[in-house]
Amino acid sequence: MEKLIACVLEGGKLFREGYDAAKEIRHKGTVDLVTQYDVAVENLLKERISRLLPEYTIIAEESSDEGMRAQKAVFIDPIDGTTNFVHKIPFCAISVGVWEDGVPSAAVIYNPILDELFHAQKGKGAWLNGKQIAVSGASSLRESLLATGFPYTKVERGRDYDWVIESMKRLLPVTQDIRRLGAAAIDLSYVAAGIFDAFYECNLKPWDVAAGILLVEEAGGRVSDHLGKPYRLGDPVIVASNGHNHEALIGHLAPYGEERE
Repeated sequence: MEKLIACVLEGGKLFREGYDAAKEIRHKGTVDLVTQYDVAVENLLKERISRLLPEYTIIAEESSDEGMRAQKAVFIDPIDGTTNFVHKIPFCAISVGVWEDGVPSAAVIYNPILDELFHAQKGKGAWLNGKQIAVSGASSLRESLLATGFPYTKVERGRDYDWVIESMKRLLPVTQDIRRLGAAAIDLSYVAAGIFDAFYECNLKPWDVAAGILLVEEAGGRVSDHLGKPYRLGDPVIVASNGHNHEALIGHLAPYGEERE
């Protein structure tokens, strides 16, 4: 874990440099941005982590097939929240999740701008800057502050767009409020730290959530799909909570459809 954290901290120096620098911005999609720093941080992390964990398959956002599955895999998001990174909004992070046999075993999420370093190992708890963290105790939706995100597919005004709007219509009146920071890795980290009481979103990629899932679980929370079943990488909806408000949150989400096969 110390060596994995060291790799991420090294990437964080380049990340921090890029935050204040001029950026070359291109579009992967209509509103999906990528900069030269996404690529540079990813290349650095791939090189360092592949040396540290040579028997693991590296699956990274800017260079890998999202459908890849491996018995041992490391999922890397070099800059989760690239739009925030481009606009100098400080909610963006490096996310690294280590998985074995379909289960997360180690996680590091680092926001170099706010200097927040989250990490977790299976069975060893979740930590923020060296202090152990735990989910909140909010037991009802009314006292719960939720986080969510809007998928890039919103521009198509299809099922994802309708689900986002309908779910917000159902949840906004019955919760303390809903926040949208723009980085799922940070949303999940903040659920683990008890800052948010729950998080939900649709159409996320494995590298968006691979690390954050373990943080939430090791902090005492719960992660599932929209039907309450254990979340699998690639499922259409993720729901993460302190566990106390989980069923109520699922009950207020709009129908999405059955799980992916």
